[in-house]
Amino acid sequence: MADTEDLKKERVENGNLEKLVALQTIYIKDVSFEAPNSPGVFLETEVNPETKINLSNMHTKVGDNSYDVALKIKVESMYGEKTIFIAEVEQGGVFTIKGYTEEETKSLIAVFCPNTLFPFVREVVASLVTKAGFPALLLQPINFEALYSQAREEAEEEKPN
Repeated sequence: MADTEDLKKERVENGNLEKLVALQTIYIKDVSFEAPNSPGVFLETEVNPETKINLSNMHTKVGDNSYDVALKIKVESMYGEKTIFIAEVEQGGVFTIKGYTEEETKSLIAVFCPNTLFPFVREVVASLVTKAGFPALLLQPINFEALYSQAREEAEEEKPN
């Protein structure tokens, strides 16, 4: 078996069940960049932009043990009522996940997969913004485990007793 950093494999002693998480492929599903007020925004002085980031994670089962996971990010930079730029990137990856319980699989899809995809999304966004003539934008790391825990807690609170 190939020894790659994309592959996590371990043996479980009870029943010798094999657990596997492997990245099969990574790809850009969608990318969009708009700078509707260019070149005028480059001539502005005293601009204090407000940058908003919207992040979502989606997945689709594409085979017995295969999942297409997509991490979508929208970065919108504005000053006043004017839009400086809008960058949207949807990064996809196909992951093989087998040998895990349903809850463990959900956790892997919500935490491990986005953690794997995020550096690719960050690079595409940074490249788009810089190539459009704007100062570099470095997206800070995101704690997907904390986001998943928070979402689970909120779902538990919403369940009727």
